[in-house]
Amino acid sequence: MASPLQIRPYEPADWPAVWALLEPVFRAGETFPHDPAITQGQAQVAWVEQSQAVMVAMDPDGAVVGTYYLKPNSLALGAHMANAGYVVAESCRRQGIGSRLCQHSLQAARRLGFRAMQFNLVVSTNTAGILCWQRNGFQVVGTLPGAFRHRQLGYIDALIMFQGLVEGGPTP
Repeated sequence: MASPLQIRPYEPADWPAVWALLEPVFRAGETFPHDPAITQGQAQVAWVEQSQAVMVAMDPDGAVVGTYYLKPNSLALGAHMANAGYVVAESCRRQGIGSRLCQHSLQAARRLGFRAMQFNLVVSTNTAGILCWQRNGFQVVGTLPGAFRHRQLGYIDALIMFQGLVEGGPTP
């Protein structure tokens, strides 16, 4: 991306702009497992309130062009593994914003003490996302046959992707 991108913590006033990013992605039913009929309130609970950290990416004009959440991947004894989700404005895709969000989330996860990051349900048709995560150090560690009910294609495979975050920590 030619111009600077600022990634900062989410603030409640950002919600309308974040919802404007999330709504078309959730409605499409192609990359996130959320119900395509999700309400704005349900989306806010899922994206913001159930996360440990939420960030927004701002373009030089102050517009929100991306967001991510970061949270424990599991409960208690699995809470040392992070999970994250990312959305970039459709008009801003293929500019490296997703990669910047991924790199930022990995640094944030390390600061928060997570030992690894795992993506549980990477839709196999999300080739741009898969390539981005691989370029940022993630490896595919498993395939879940028919695990995602794609809105257009029906039941398709999903991938589990993983990256260790600490020296001597878990590796695939």
